[in-house]
Amino acid sequence: MILKIESRMAIHTNPNPENWVGRKSENPEYWHQFVQCISDLKFSQESRKKIGILGYPVEEGVRRNQGRPGTKEAPNLIRNLLGNTAFHLGENVSINDYGDISIREKELETVQQKVSEAMKGLIQSKHFPVLFGGGHDLAYAHGKGLLNHLIPKGEKLGIINLDAHFDLRPLVNGKGHSGSPFFQLSEEFPNDFHYLALGIQRAANPVSLFQKAKEVNAKYLLMEQFRLHNWEYIEEQIIWFLDSVNKVYLSIDLDGFSSAFAPGVSAPSPMGFSPQIAFKAFELIAKSKKLISLDVVELNPRFDQDNATARLAARCVEYILRKVFV
Repeated sequence: MILKIESRMAIHTNPNPENWVGRKSENPEYWHQFVQCISDLKFSQESRKKIGILGYPVEEGVRRNQGRPGTKEAPNLIRNLLGNTAFHLGENVSINDYGDISIREKELETVQQKVSEAMKGLIQSKHFPVLFGGGHDLAYAHGKGLLNHLIPKGEKLGIINLDAHFDLRPLVNGKGHSGSPFFQLSEEFPNDFHYLALGIQRAANPVSLFQKAKEVNAKYLLMEQFRLHNWEYIEEQIIWFLDSVNKVYLSIDLDGFSSAFAPGVSAPSPMGFSPQIAFKAFELIAKSKKLISLDVVELNPRFDQDNATARLAARCVEYILRKVFV
């Protein structure tokens, strides 16, 4: 039985081992054979390297941003497809699934607060957090948890977002949404907001958002700049950003990829970037040894084709973690 712990703030659902399935082998060779499902958000204290998986099956922020519903179905699908992926992290890395934190009715703000608290707990117990959205409103909760942990330590967090959108939109009727997470972080942490966006599309961001990016001193590469033939320049910009911070949080919005590779998102785009350039950026970021946390957001299984986008999400996670830990 999968236990749901309900409160005034949010609903936590314990992890379901049945979400981790895959090819059978006599010796452990696939992700599903290494994942430990841990109940009640009791974060492991073991000394070896740890990855902490947390799902955010929430689409209220997408709804508020006039997007297509369906993202709440994503976390378990990513688990399914990651489970059948070959495992290369070695026996010295513990993979812990802590289940999902989801919404109670339409109380997005309260579930975000619960996720922020969980993020802080994961970092304090020396996990590498990997969060599966849900909408990109997850980034506000994710970033807030990290900043609340790092700022008192005097450490400087850099946020790198692969995305078609800045996600610097203002609140709507005083409420956040999937287009506002980095606006909210810039407002709440004005002196500690360090942001690099890769793959920004002019057609998806009005002039006001470019002005907002300038106001908050955001760095960005446009979609037409984020191409393989331009790698030397891209590498230079990413390295400059990495050198300017102590730690890095990487957010991957799947709608930044071309819809040829990622049709199953809330806001598909035929003019997005390719997996080839994204994975080169992933490798550079991971090998910096500054990456401490990761999320993948905006997968919408209702509009996917043969799980292409879900498979891409799983491959992004596997590749980045392999570059971090191997």
